[in-house]
Amino acid sequence: KEERPPSPVIEVDNLEEFVLQPAPQGVTVKCRVTRDKKGMDRGLYPTYYLHLDNDKKVFLLAGRKRKKSKTSNYLISIDPTDLSRGGENFIGKLRSNLMGTKFTVFDNGVNPDRANADWSNVRQELSAVVYETNVLGFKGPRKMTVIIPGMNADNERVPIRPRNDNDGLLMRWQNKNMDNVIELHNKAPVWNDETQSYVLNFHGRVTHASVKNFQIVHGSDPDYIVMQFGRVADDAFTMDYNYPLCAVQAFAIALSRFDGKLACE
Repeated sequence: KEERPPSPVIEVDNLEEFVLQPAPQGVTVKCRVTRDKKGMDRGLYPTYYLHLDNDKKVFLLAGRKRKKSKTSNYLISIDPTDLSRGGENFIGKLRSNLMGTKFTVFDNGVNPDRANADWSNVRQELSAVVYETNVLGFKGPRKMTVIIPGMNADNERVPIRPRNDNDGLLMRWQNKNMDNVIELHNKAPVWNDETQSYVLNFHGRVTHASVKNFQIVHGSDPDYIVMQFGRVADDAFTMDYNYPLCAVQAFAIALSRFDGKLACE
């Protein structure tokens, strides 16, 4: 097994700022996701924790599915003990459509229905994820498309604050209106005759086969891994992300993967 190179030193002075800031260019932010199923209803509603994968194991984010939602709805918090919608640690959420095949990631701004006059407090859409239903049934990897806001000349994310559902990332993508929008895909795994399975090269960062393992790339540069995610133990996964993703985007994309509906397993 390849030795895992240590992460570059990443300073997290202000957690809220850090998790929403794109990864520095040229630096892979290496993280670890742990799934906690302990407790009364954690089997159905596990809590997921994101830490930097370095000596200090710095906590970044926690996520948990909300119980009384019609669709899958995960709250994301910068406090591992406070996963409430009203708390000041609420930093974002992931929401799926009814089929569980499309997901949208929001920051902690307000719903457009409750906006103030200048719309400045309306929530931003940080990402969307689309899973293609797999015609092969349970065999074979499923395709995912990730849509994120574009970057400006200062390498900052362009704020996308839809005023209604017809203006969000998913609709822009469906209507091929790609101004200030970046489309990414999962890297197609290659069939390996020895293991009789589809495989990706995670360079030692992933040790267990799982349908949840994936790498995200841009069509024009399939060798630049924007994000990768994969299993290293029963309830532990590595999650590495690069520019232009931030921790909240990457963590939410990973959470969508845990939500596998039968439509696209």
